[in-house]
Amino acid sequence: MNLTAEIALVHRLADAARVAILPHFRSGDPAERKADTTPVTLADRAAEEAIRAILAAEMPDDAIHGEEFGATGGSSGRTWVIDPIDGTTAFLAGRPLFGTLIALVVEGWPVLGLIDQPVLKERWLGVAGQPTTLNGQPVRTRSCRALSDAAIATTGPHYFDQHDGDHFMALAAKTDHRRMVMGGDCYNYAMLATGQLDIVCEANLKLHDWAALVPVVEGAGGTMCDWNGEPLHAASDGHVLALGDPARLDDVIEALACHH
Repeated sequence: MNLTAEIALVHRLADAARVAILPHFRSGDPAERKADTTPVTLADRAAEEAIRAILAAEMPDDAIHGEEFGATGGSSGRTWVIDPIDGTTAFLAGRPLFGTLIALVVEGWPVLGLIDQPVLKERWLGVAGQPTTLNGQPVRTRSCRALSDAAIATTGPHYFDQHDGDHFMALAAKTDHRRMVMGGDCYNYAMLATGQLDIVCEANLKLHDWAALVPVVEGAGGTMCDWNGEPLHAASDGHVLALGDPARLDDVIEALACHH
C-alpha cells in the first residue's frame, strides 16, 4: 500500500489543527459540556473543522469519523478518524500533554496514524510497514525483561468502572508501581513508542481515541491489542493495551486475568 500522498496530507492536516488550537491554549476560554458530560472547547471544534475542510476538498470519496462532528459516509472503504484534542482535560488545565490524533482506517484497520503535540511541536507518525518517526527521526520502544520492571501508565483510575479498575490494579500491582504514571492521554502512547514507558492500559476508549495510536506504537516495535490480546479494529470494545515489548504480552494478559 503506497501511502505517500496520504502521508503528505496528514502532515498538512496536523499543521492546520495546530494553527486552530494554539491561540486557545491557556487563553481562559470556557469549556462547555457535551451531552455525555465530557468537556469540549472552541479549540476542539476549530481544529476538527480545519481538518474536515481539507479532507472534504481533497479526499471527497473517503469517509470521516470525528469526535466532535460525527461520521460522514464515503465510497472508498477508507475512513479518516479524527480526535482534534485528545486530552481536553489536560488542555483545559494548561498542560501540554494533549494531542491531535489523525488516523487513516482501511476496511476497519488503522494503516496510518499521527500524534501531534502542538505546544511542544512534537509529531509522531506511524505508517504500516514503516518505522515510526518523531519529527522525522526514527524512534523505538524499549525492551522490558520482566513485568516487575515495567513502568505502566493510564489516564486515570476514574475512567474505569469497578470491574475494569480491579483488573487494572491487579496488573499494576505486578509492575514497578513506584513509576506508575496517571494522566497523559495519547502522550503516554507516544512516550511508550519513544522508549520511555512500558505499558499503557485503558478502558472505555472510542475508535477516535486509539486508531492513530496503533500504527505509531507498532511501527516503533511495540504491540497494541485489547485486554484479551486480540488485535484492535473498528469493532473493538474499547479495552486497550499498549506494550513496548511484545515479549511481555502473555504476562500482561495473565495479570489482567480478564477473559471478557
